Amino acid sequence: MIGNEPRVATGLDRLVSEGFARLKGRKVGLIANQSTVDRRLRHGIDLLHGASGLELVRLFGPEHGLRGEVQDMEGVGSGTDSRTGLPIVSLYGATPDTLKPRVEDLEGLDCLIFDLQDVGARYYTFAATMFYAMETASAAGCSFLVLDRPNPLGGVVVEGPSIQEGYESFVGAYPLPIRHGMTVGELARLFQSERQLELDLEILTCSGWTREMLWPETGLCWVPPSPNMPTFETVVVYPGGCLIEGTNLSEGRGTTRPFENWGAPWLEGSSYGMVEELGAQPGALLRPNVFRPVFHKHSERTCFGVQPHVVNPEVFSALDTYVLMLLLAVRAEPERFAWRTEPYEFIDAPIAIDLLFGSSEERLRIEEETQSRNLDVRAWLGGIKERWGKEVQEFLERRISNLLYTPS
Repeated sequence: MIGNEPRVATGLDRLVSEGFARLKGRKVGLIANQSTVDRRLRHGIDLLHGASGLELVRLFGPEHGLRGEVQDMEGVGSGTDSRTGLPIVSLYGATPDTLKPRVEDLEGLDCLIFDLQDVGARYYTFAATMFYAMETASAAGCSFLVLDRPNPLGGVVVEGPSIQEGYESFVGAYPLPIRHGMTVGELARLFQSERQLELDLEILTCSGWTREMLWPETGLCWVPPSPNMPTFETVVVYPGGCLIEGTNLSEGRGTTRPFENWGAPWLEGSSYGMVEELGAQPGALLRPNVFRPVFHKHSERTCFGVQPHVVNPEVFSALDTYVLMLLLAVRAEPERFAWRTEPYEFIDAPIAIDLLFGSSEERLRIEEETQSRNLDVRAWLGGIKERWGKEVQEFLERRISNLLYTPS
C-alpha cells in the first residue's frame, strides 16, 4: 500500500496514538527486537524512551538479540544498549536457564511489555519467550502488557501435530499445532487461562485486522524478525521448511532464500525425479533447484533440491509439501541422509526432528518407507494427517474462548 496508510494498526501503534496513557507513572521493561516498530518504522525503544510520564528501565532481547543481528542458536550476552544506555537482559544466552528471565530481572518494574513480530508457526521461539516471561512476571507480581501484532499467516488455518509429553523444548514449549492461527495476544490469553497464571495481563489489540487477513493485506512494512525470515514469502514456507533443520540437509541458511532453498550435494540426480513424483502442489509450483550456501550446512558446496514457488498462499500448505519433499529426499539417498543428532536448542535427546514434530511418530513413519519404491505418497501423507486432524480439532476447541479477532 505504497503512499497509503496501512489498514492495520498494531498494539504499538495504538499505544502511541493514546499518548502512552496506560503507562503513565510506571516503570517498564520491554521485550523487543528490530521488528518492534510502529507503522512509520519508529522503534518502540525510542518511542518509550522518549515518552514523558513513564520510565523505560530495562530491555530484554530474545533469540537473535535485541537488534536481530545474531544467527540461529548463537548465544547472546547481556549488556548495555549503545543507543539508549539502558541495560539489556539476554533471553537467549549460552545455557538453557537464560531462556527465562529471573525474578530479579524484573525487580523495580511495574510492567513488562512484550512486542515481537511472530510468524504463526509453533517452532518460532518468540511465543516460547513470551510464555516463559509470563511465568516469571506472575512469580514477581509484575503486570504484563502484550502489544499485539497480526499473525502474518492469518488466523483461520490450523494444521499439524501438537507436542506430546516428553518432547517439550524451546521449539515446543507449549502444546500447540505447528500452525496455530493465533496472534501473540491470543496465545498469551491461552497461556494464562490454561496454566492459571496469577498475572495482571493486558492485551492491546490490533485494529483493522481480521482472521482471514494475510500479511500483504495489512499494508504494514515487513521488518525481518530474525536473520533468516527476510520476506513474507519466507514466512509462507516456514511451517514446513523449518523441519529441514532436523536433518543433514541444508535448509537454505547462507542463501538469499532461506527455507525456500533446501537440499544437499548428493541430491543432484534426484531433484528432477522428486518434482515429477510430487507434481504441482495446491497453491505452488515445484522446480528442481541448485544453490550454494555461503555459510551454515554444506557451506561453499553446490546443493540440489526442490524449490516451491508459492502462487496462492491462501491454499498452500507448507507442512504438507515439505513433509512429502522430506520423505522423497530420505528415500532418494538413504545412506547419505541423516537426522540431526547434535544438540538442538540445548537438548540432546529427543533429537531435533522429534522436537520439531512434537513426537517420534512422523520420523518413524518416514523411516518405514525408506526402501519403498511403489509408495502412493499422498495416501501415505493422508494416513499421518489423520492423527493431526484429531489434535487440531482438540486445539480449536481449546483456543476458541481466547480469540480476540473475528473474520470480516
